[in-house]
Amino acid sequence: MPERNKSQVKTPMREQPAKERVHNYNEVPFGYTDEEAIAEARRCLVCKKPSCIGGCPVEIDIPGFISRIAEGDFKGAVRVMKQKNVLPAVCGRVCPQEDQCEKVCVLTRKQEPVGVGRLERFIADWEARQGPPEIPALPAKNGKKVAVVGSGPAGLTVAGDLVQLGYEVTMFEALHKAGGVLVYGIPEFRLPKAIVQREVDYITALGVKLMTSFVVGRTLTIDELLQQFDAVFIGTGAGLPWFMNIPGENLNGIYSANEYLTRSNLMKAYLFPKYDTPIVRGKNVAVVGGGNVAMDSARTALRLGAARSMIIYRRSKTEMPARIEEIHHAEEEGVELHLLTLPTRYLGENGWVKQMECLKMELGEPDASGRRRPVAVKGSEFLTPVDTVVCAIGQSPNPLIPQTTPGLQVAKHGNIIADEKTGRTTKKGVFAGGDIVTGAATVILAMGAGRLAARSIDEYVKSGVW
Repeated sequence: MPERNKSQVKTPMREQPAKERVHNYNEVPFGYTDEEAIAEARRCLVCKKPSCIGGCPVEIDIPGFISRIAEGDFKGAVRVMKQKNVLPAVCGRVCPQEDQCEKVCVLTRKQEPVGVGRLERFIADWEARQGPPEIPALPAKNGKKVAVVGSGPAGLTVAGDLVQLGYEVTMFEALHKAGGVLVYGIPEFRLPKAIVQREVDYITALGVKLMTSFVVGRTLTIDELLQQFDAVFIGTGAGLPWFMNIPGENLNGIYSANEYLTRSNLMKAYLFPKYDTPIVRGKNVAVVGGGNVAMDSARTALRLGAARSMIIYRRSKTEMPARIEEIHHAEEEGVELHLLTLPTRYLGENGWVKQMECLKMELGEPDASGRRRPVAVKGSEFLTPVDTVVCAIGQSPNPLIPQTTPGLQVAKHGNIIADEKTGRTTKKGVFAGGDIVTGAATVILAMGAGRLAARSIDEYVKSGVW
């Protein structure tokens, strides 16, 4: 075993200076060099009973891949990683490791945890620099077929797991590009599209068939797919945006984060007119919400030329659901955080939004989420000039599939009802997982749901027992 690095803090990761990166869409962190990765890996204690594995929704052998990095065996680290995770370059960039594997790292008792996410990203990027990825030996086909609806993180994980169990897997995607929220929701500067494509290409190289521009519920229904496949997995995410339903919200210049980010990310509107999708380039931009989607929208607005980009959030910074790293990057770049602030109406001229009226809030007792409930301060109304507003307060599933699938039960907000341990829905042969079941959550939780569903699909197809 190499000599251990006893540093109490993570090996720093170099990144673009804030003043430079607000003028481009290049990725912000540069990633580790070989030497930096080895140094960070040697901080790991390689515990005999590693708690970090239990903190990972897809059960990666974290000490296993990190110990190989520490030894300089990068190829071995890749092999260990890909036994459990087919999207390491994505997870290394966007997963909230601070709330999962790193949160339960033994080192956190006295120092910073091992930078698991940074090492995951490093090993995925190292593999990409070596040329085409190594394809593991696959079993003979078992004659069974599974349809995967949606090519986001849940769908990609299900497809990758099942094809390695001998199934013929076809993945159906409504958009023209595979990747789901990874391509339409997360900006280029946080997750480059070439990296998502690299991960998708690996899945198809394993033998998964991909059908794009295929709208299940219109092109074919779930029932029609069940006539051709032994099981169906639904992983279509949560793409129906929420609005606040306050006066003036129908003015021009007010967008859902879904539209704003999809135009910029997937359709490359930030390169207009080179790409033919236009996008609003506001000067005074307000983004309503406090999650990662809100941070992505506010940071995108700066790169589109906003003079002022504001986050409007009704709770305090402590309650913000966004990753600490994303809030930090946003503030570095000049995004203003207007906390304990709630929009109440929009005022416009000639049909376009010009001002936003807000109320100041104060925190009361905790609500069902465990966060302190915001309470309005009477008489605290004020106006702020805006010409663009992005609403990033959450989203629900698109109702198309439930509406066209008899026997598929949904909850109050349109989420498909599925067993959290198996992904089984109320319709025989149909499984679901990810945001379509839980509502908007994280990439890694969707992948974890996909892994559980893949096991359950395998059991169901083999046994025939529902």
